[in-house]
Amino acid sequence: MASLFDLTGKVALVTGGNNGIGLGMAEGLAQHGATVVIWGTNAERNAAAAETLRKHGGEVRHAQVDVSDEAAVASGVQAIVDEFGRIDQAIANAAISISRKSVFEITEDDFRRIEAVNVHGVLFTLREAAKHMIARHETGDSGGSLIGISSTSAIHGAARNEHYAATKGAVVTMIRAMAVELARYGITANSILPGWTRSGMTEGLQGWDKFTEAVIGRVPRGDWLDGSDFAAIAVYFASRGSRNHTGDTIVIDGGYTIY
Repeated sequence: MASLFDLTGKVALVTGGNNGIGLGMAEGLAQHGATVVIWGTNAERNAAAAETLRKHGGEVRHAQVDVSDEAAVASGVQAIVDEFGRIDQAIANAAISISRKSVFEITEDDFRRIEAVNVHGVLFTLREAAKHMIARHETGDSGGSLIGISSTSAIHGAARNEHYAATKGAVVTMIRAMAVELARYGITANSILPGWTRSGMTEGLQGWDKFTEAVIGRVPRGDWLDGSDFAAIAVYFASRGSRNHTGDTIVIDGGYTIY
């Protein structure tokens, strides 16, 4: 059974892979033998994350890529294919958050800025990876995994969060459409909905006692999640064991949304 999750020879791209959920997923993939490429906009964090991943013994690359830039994404994906000859998995994890505001205070600029990364960036990343996967399919080498990182905000209402929630709901519906369109090429597409997770995005909340009591106190498991909680799902979807698992929306939140 162990060989079912052996990722030797596979190449995975993780955007926003230099901390939190992205780094946790990248570590899981590296531990199981995959070559891992991480993208992020902070060069120092990218380099530090790459050093962490290299401890697992595999090939690791990192690049400073803004996923909201369509041309940068296309050239970044091509660089991976040029060096390694393939991409087997693309995880669109890069995202931003903007200060929580009342729905009456959200500006057009707020919405366009968050949409550029959280929606357009997911589309650009997964689309460019899929182009290569389809080209491989046409040579008889079918398969590929696309993952969009959404959020429990897509299904769980939270006041003053409409702009962020809208982008994460879009990821879910985009992934479902991709799953149907790309299945004929042996490509799977699934979305992951994380709950409250320690990461750079949530640093400001982690030390806030009132938030901990009101929100984290409602998590049945009783604590924050961390990046390592997402390693196994990345490995599963990169493995041959998930070849018919597509179009799904998987919640990993310690039970928060069902309580």
